[in-house]
Amino acid sequence: MLALAGIQPEDGAMELNTQQLLKAYRKMREIREFEERLHTENTSGDIPGFIHLYTGEEAIAVGVCENLQQTDYIGSTHRGHGHCIAKGCDIHAMMAEIFGKDAGLCRGKGGSMHIADLSKGMLGANAIVGGAPPLVIGAALTAKTRNNGGVAVSFTGDGGSNQGLVFEAINMAVVLQLPAIFVFENNGYGEATGHNYAVGGRDIAGRAAGFGLPAVTVDGTDFFAVYEATAEAVKRAREGGGPSVIEAKAFRWHGHFEGDPGLYRGEGEIERLRADHDPLKIFTSKTAEKLTREALEAIDAEVKAQVDDAVIKARAAGYPVAESLLTDVYVSY
Repeated sequence: MLALAGIQPEDGAMELNTQQLLKAYRKMREIREFEERLHTENTSGDIPGFIHLYTGEEAIAVGVCENLQQTDYIGSTHRGHGHCIAKGCDIHAMMAEIFGKDAGLCRGKGGSMHIADLSKGMLGANAIVGGAPPLVIGAALTAKTRNNGGVAVSFTGDGGSNQGLVFEAINMAVVLQLPAIFVFENNGYGEATGHNYAVGGRDIAGRAAGFGLPAVTVDGTDFFAVYEATAEAVKRAREGGGPSVIEAKAFRWHGHFEGDPGLYRGEGEIERLRADHDPLKIFTSKTAEKLTREALEAIDAEVKAQVDDAVIKARAAGYPVAESLLTDVYVSY
């Protein structure tokens, strides 16, 4: 199991107001409820394709995206539901998409691994390992060319950190001094292969720093640690200071995909993660003096009702008609 050794200590939690804290908690709760419900719904056999759940990594997506504007862009991974929700994608349309329905964000043609919503700055989940960094380079270059203060963020797993195209994207961002942020979600396993075996030097941030840009490692189970590191990187990017790398160490609670037997995991590992490394528990513990239990429980109930409704409506929605097969394939600019 991935250890959290070597992580930079917090300099102190960001002074967020009550509304900002409640918003962050709601987003993390939405991701948790959405993913855990999919874990159950997938057993019905009604969801086409593979599903990769984000449970256990909620603080990363939300800690990053709470620093972004709707006009900023993110590029995601095959494990993209959390990034979508954190960036503001509609939960009902996401659920419909995962069920392959015409009411989905991509009219049922993308499914779990290809959800996108350009109106929210979500360039899409991506089944190509390490596929987001080169896409984000384009978005960052556009922002710099237009001088609009925008930034672009890519999410990549520890397995994807080894891809050659990822190295090329980081290098290009440094050479062109682009407003790009490369977030590496190190959840301990690239599919079934341990990070400590597969990543040479074992230090993703340290390796990235060799390209000549600021690179830090943070506790990805702690919203505030991720938020602060991202705030600094975003400020640097908006002010013309170029790209940054953030390695966020967290843990995924489910298998690489739904149906993964998880034989590579140690006995009792999942139970320990749920007990000791729950991003929502860590958040509520750190905000106990600011957020009441009643306020959090109200959010929990609202989010559960929202996800329940999304499932009901997704199941009742119609599938795309055959005549729509060739629509939305190409976009004319």
